[in-house]
Amino acid sequence: MSSGPQAAGAQPVPALFFAQVERRYTQAEGALEILRGTDLAIWPGELVALVAPSGAGKSTLLHLAGLLERPDGGEVYIGGRPTSGMPDAERTRLRREEMGFVYQFHHLLPEFSALENVTMPQLIRGLKRGEAKARAAELLTFLGLKERLSHRPAELSGGEQQRVAIARAVANGPRLLLADEPTGNLDPGTAGHVFSVLMSLVRASGLAALVATHNLDLAARMDRRVTIRDGMITPLD
Repeated sequence: MSSGPQAAGAQPVPALFFAQVERRYTQAEGALEILRGTDLAIWPGELVALVAPSGAGKSTLLHLAGLLERPDGGEVYIGGRPTSGMPDAERTRLRREEMGFVYQFHHLLPEFSALENVTMPQLIRGLKRGEAKARAAELLTFLGLKERLSHRPAELSGGEQQRVAIARAVANGPRLLLADEPTGNLDPGTAGHVFSVLMSLVRASGLAALVATHNLDLAARMDRRVTIRDGMITPLD
């Protein structure tokens, strides 16, 4: 599978497509092979769990998917477009406009309200303030935060903060959401609620999501589960 994804008839193109992707790091004792010519396709509206032990290459995979690293071989396609040969400015634009990122820690700006935190990335992209605020309010309301729009992060619970972070990640209408342990800092009950909200958002918007998690209960609720074994992305049994 060395060529790019093809749309047959009305078939959608994968939001994320790894074609024979290789990644290695040079060490004093030789090259450390992380990915060995592996394939992965994630489709619009699909929620995929990435479950892998530390050191297996989970972070590397997410960095490649988020265009933070370049593969040593093969190709990473975003929405059908090959990216490894793109100049840095184009990769940055693609990352800003077509991807959303959610991390274990919310990284909200403490001096701004929930509404302002979600409005800001839209202003950076060039949206008018009124339109950006309206979309931010709509997203936060969808995520159950209608009564928290003016609250700053310190006035929100951990689950509320992470829901604001999710709203911020999708504010610009990305085609791909990359999440790294998005509920890892939350208690089980809150984690389940935040994940339900994330799943609802994926279903409603049709974006594709790759979620790295150690939580097997949450992974079981996703459409597919994959892991990394011997440098290959494989289904998780």
